[in-house]
Amino acid sequence: MDVMGDKATLLDTGRFVQPSDRDETGDGEAVDEVRTRLAAQAGDVEATSVLGAMLLRRGDLDGAEPLLRAATAEGDRAAANNLGVLLHQRGYTDDAAGWWRIAAVAGSAAAAHALGRYHREHGDEPAAEYWLRQSAEQGHALGAYALADLLEHRGDTAAEQWMRSAAERGHREAAYRLARALDRQTQHEDEYGSDNGVDAPPAGGEAEQWYRQAAARGHQRAALQLGAILERRGELKEAGRWYLTSAKDGEARAACALGFLLRDAGDTESAAVWWLRAAQDGDGNAANALGALHAERGETQTAERWYRAAMDAGDVNGAYNLGLLCAEQSRTAQAEQWYRRAAYAGHREAANALAVLLLQGGDATGAEPWFSKAAEAGSVDAAFNLGILFAGRGEEGVALPWYERAAAAGHTEAALQVGIARLRDGDEREAERHLRCAAGGGSAEAAYRLASVLDSRRPPAPAHELGEQVHEKTECEEWYERAASQGHRRAQVRVGMLAAARGDVVEAARWYRSAAEAGSRNGAFNLGLLLAREGSEPEAAVWWARAADAGHGRAALRLALVYARRGELAEGQRWADRAVTLGPGEVSERAARLRDALRQELTA
Repeated sequence: MDVMGDKATLLDTGRFVQPSDRDETGDGEAVDEVRTRLAAQAGDVEATSVLGAMLLRRGDLDGAEPLLRAATAEGDRAAANNLGVLLHQRGYTDDAAGWWRIAAVAGSAAAAHALGRYHREHGDEPAAEYWLRQSAEQGHALGAYALADLLEHRGDTAAEQWMRSAAERGHREAAYRLARALDRQTQHEDEYGSDNGVDAPPAGGEAEQWYRQAAARGHQRAALQLGAILERRGELKEAGRWYLTSAKDGEARAACALGFLLRDAGDTESAAVWWLRAAQDGDGNAANALGALHAERGETQTAERWYRAAMDAGDVNGAYNLGLLCAEQSRTAQAEQWYRRAAYAGHREAANALAVLLLQGGDATGAEPWFSKAAEAGSVDAAFNLGILFAGRGEEGVALPWYERAAAAGHTEAALQVGIARLRDGDEREAERHLRCAAGGGSAEAAYRLASVLDSRRPPAPAHELGEQVHEKTECEEWYERAASQGHRRAQVRVGMLAAARGDVVEAARWYRSAAEAGSRNGAFNLGLLLAREGSEPEAAVWWARAADAGHGRAALRLALVYARRGELAEGQRWADRAVTLGPGEVSERAARLRDALRQELTA
């Protein structure tokens, strides 16, 4: 039989009586033993029992046995219990149970606990429950814990009562398991509500108290859980202390968590030390963290080694990260291999990455089921990518539900696509809602389209009673400006136009120039108009030329007029020809008349 409870010494099992006032020093123990031995030799039964317990604790079974048998013969129940312990250590389990029964009947809680454990190990649960209950009801912590464990195994709700009793008496494993049970209960009630309809006090705080008690008594998993609770609450300093305590006791997960705390605090070197310790103890998450650290440093071979270690530890992220590493190095075939391995193991982002890889290779048929699998498993990116895939085939109706799923999970570009689809369907209210989400998420295109929707509703600007225009920046202007500041060229042109309408030529020129330099032909054309009005026609011609080269018909017509006025008729005719080709219709007609006039002038 194993040592009962969560301590590793017979002293802590409570199976034998200890002297109550032993000296803490070695000399004191020796003096106590001499006194006890003299008393035993003088026929003191209690001294005989205590001396037997001393020798048993020391491992001197041959010296302890006759003393314990003698005290037992005189009716000492502690000696009977300890004699059972001795025989159990010698391998005589059934004989040990006999002596435990004698001690338990005589009222020994420790013996009742040992006897209950004996019956449970031999499959006699009714007898086990009987004796464990006898022990627990006498206030024996190990008996209460063993009874709780037995009842919990059966699904008996009374288990919590006895687990609590053991925890209250200082049993650290009971405190830990009670905390875990309270955590599960809280999670269940959060998800489904209370079964009895009564507002019970939250168990989360109580669970933390029991974790704290167990952790204070050296329970490494309780220290880990306590650290996690504190970290979630933002109490990082104390969380780190408990992670450190647990990690020093050998809990690999705590060492890994401590590493992440240190990394987030900017101490990467110390983080690597704890990750290494955890990874060497088989923690796959720590091995992945080490792999990522070395990958960031460009040490790809070392990174690959740690990713493989993570995979060997059963962490599917290792295979996914190997795929990412190979993809970055353009080792496409190997990347596909690792993505497949992770995807088949249920890694949803690996399934999405595999689908992207297949799509890039032209295998849309092979990509679709992997996108579907990843999206159904909750990958937001996969849902969005599936929408792109169907939209690319012209199946807009099939694409929209996937965009909506991704948008509901906060995907900015998906929200933009839903907004565009709703605009196309004429549902302006829903379009605005999705465009606001996307614009708020940082999409410049969504900000521009939202501004356009709001702009279309804007009433004419009110006039001041003296006839002056009163300008107050509207919401649509704010969205235009946000999109423009993010580099959206059409928004920059629009902001420039609004500034020009207010008479702010400098601001208008700034935005037109930004758009033009980014390649906007409308920005270049409008900048040219602004410069021409300010008397800088040569510079205006430069921007009109850029706009015309990009396909802007009005810019080509303006250039034709500039060259015609300068007397450069051939150049004017060339730009007029270009304007006829570029259009639109009104421009083409004017450009054709100008071209014909220039041609006549040239041939006159």
